[in-house]
Amino acid sequence: MRARRSAAVIARALGWGAGVGVAAWIGYAWLPHLVTPLCAWRGGRAGRRVALTFDDGPDPAWTERVLDILGARGVRATFFLVGERAAREPATVRAIAGAGHEVASHGWSHTSLWLCGPRRTESEIARAKHLLGYLAGAPPALFRPPWGMVNAAMFGALRRHRQRCVFWSIQPEGLRPAPAEAQVAHVLRRAHPGAIVDLHDAEGTPGAPARLCAALPAMIDGLAAAGYGFATVGELLAAS
Repeated sequence: MRARRSAAVIARALGWGAGVGVAAWIGYAWLPHLVTPLCAWRGGRAGRRVALTFDDGPDPAWTERVLDILGARGVRATFFLVGERAAREPATVRAIAGAGHEVASHGWSHTSLWLCGPRRTESEIARAKHLLGYLAGAPPALFRPPWGMVNAAMFGALRRHRQRCVFWSIQPEGLRPAPAEAQVAHVLRRAHPGAIVDLHDAEGTPGAPARLCAALPAMIDGLAAAGYGFATVGELLAAS
């Protein structure tokens, strides 16, 4: 009821033609965020484990560095990969899967779903799923919407493709750059059993991969010292 009243106010302010368009956009792109609490934001508390996740790759330089850091510490993680970037870096996708990490989808082009109609939304999800499944050897079961933005068409598309929408419970760097030491402190301060940590191994926020690689060793070591183990998102959700 409140949303309908708000739409009516906007319609009167802008004129009914533009107002109807705004109201339609609110219903398609904004209101669906009210149901995102039903998506996965954290995993089960059993076992005192956390999941490190990496968005926006694969990057030909930085993703390999992240894999080296994880491998040196015996940590398995989840990579939410962009389809068109994976198409340019198939060897990196295979390296991620070959190292035992979980390959998940971040859409085909990293376009905000607020800007995608139903047909484009279906394409973003389907194309990434098929390519990543081909490269990794199994279709991705998890999807993270670019920028954390959803629309009404996304939920039906994910049901058709048997994918689960995953967000995060800890994000040490978003649109604003955060120094490496601040990222480490943020994660260690907010760590909790079942945490899903959102990190970025490719350029979204300028300089993000370099800051991540500077922060990641201390982040992992600090979590381990605090008694946390590491799991993929799929493993955390299976235990919830």
